[in-house]
Amino acid sequence: MNFKRWIALGVAAVLLVFSLGLNTIMTLFKTDFFNSIDTALGMSKDVEMYEYVVETGDWDNRIALLTVDGTIQDVGSNTAWSAVEYDHQLFLDQLDAIYNDESVKAVVLSINSPGGGVVESAEIHKKLKELKEQRKIPIYVSMGTMAASGGYYIAAPADKIFALKETITGSIGVIMQGINYAELAEKVGVKFETIKSGPHKDMLGGTRDTTEEELAMLQEMIDEMYEDFVDVVEEGRGMSEVDVKKVADGRVLGGSQALKAGLVDEIGSLDETIAAVRADFGLENAEVFEYAVGGDSFASLIGMKVSSVFGPSVEERYLTRILTTHSAPRAMYLYGEF
Repeated sequence: MNFKRWIALGVAAVLLVFSLGLNTIMTLFKTDFFNSIDTALGMSKDVEMYEYVVETGDWDNRIALLTVDGTIQDVGSNTAWSAVEYDHQLFLDQLDAIYNDESVKAVVLSINSPGGGVVESAEIHKKLKELKEQRKIPIYVSMGTMAASGGYYIAAPADKIFALKETITGSIGVIMQGINYAELAEKVGVKFETIKSGPHKDMLGGTRDTTEEELAMLQEMIDEMYEDFVDVVEEGRGMSEVDVKKVADGRVLGGSQALKAGLVDEIGSLDETIAAVRADFGLENAEVFEYAVGGDSFASLIGMKVSSVFGPSVEERYLTRILTTHSAPRAMYLYGEF
């Protein structure tokens, strides 16, 4: 280990001891010690949104740049010791802020997502429609590396959708998966004893085969969600059901293929998307801003530094997730790893 690594390790150790000391004091005196320190340093204990100007301009006529990056699931918010890939409630708060901000004249939504939960995607879709229909705010979408399944679901109501040639999009459909480990359990001598109130209470629980009756129940539910997805694309893109279902079989498409299928309007980058909304709505002099999170609190700083040195490895985090996460099957608008 070289000298620089020893120094880094020593600094991290000091930070760890200091953090533990602060936590002990906070517990003993039952006071929100971190909050008082954050306040003194001009930081907030709670996650707060503030605006960051991307392009200066007229602040009475502004373009809000929003980003959905990661799997669209409500898995909680950032804490002092851990970060989430995508903060669903925070994104919904951003949409609410735009709804109540009269200075916002257009929205550019940048999407880089394989999709996610059916419920979460529907929540975003609903709020985007409210911005369009009730506040009359135009919405342009810029697709990044991927905007598939739920990522396309939330893009569908946009006035115009831009994609890169290399963008992976489409994957219109619903998926639900479970793992049947009954045979494996039998081989290693594990026996399941289940007490249930009805014959279907443990369906897709992994301990037995799913019956034909249960498969029919689940398929009916999935089909209904699928038709809802198709309706969203029909309405948002002005396409017929027949045309939507030509590509709504779960397939993924590249940007050029999606353009031919009518799922996107133009091939272009994020900068070109912003330029287009400026030109189309007379917003050449508009300010462009995005929301940032005031999460750099004192506790967050300590957590970040300590976890970077002493935190678990990728393998350990993955194993912990498997052992501690309740993995009941759920319907997803998702492409890729389930």
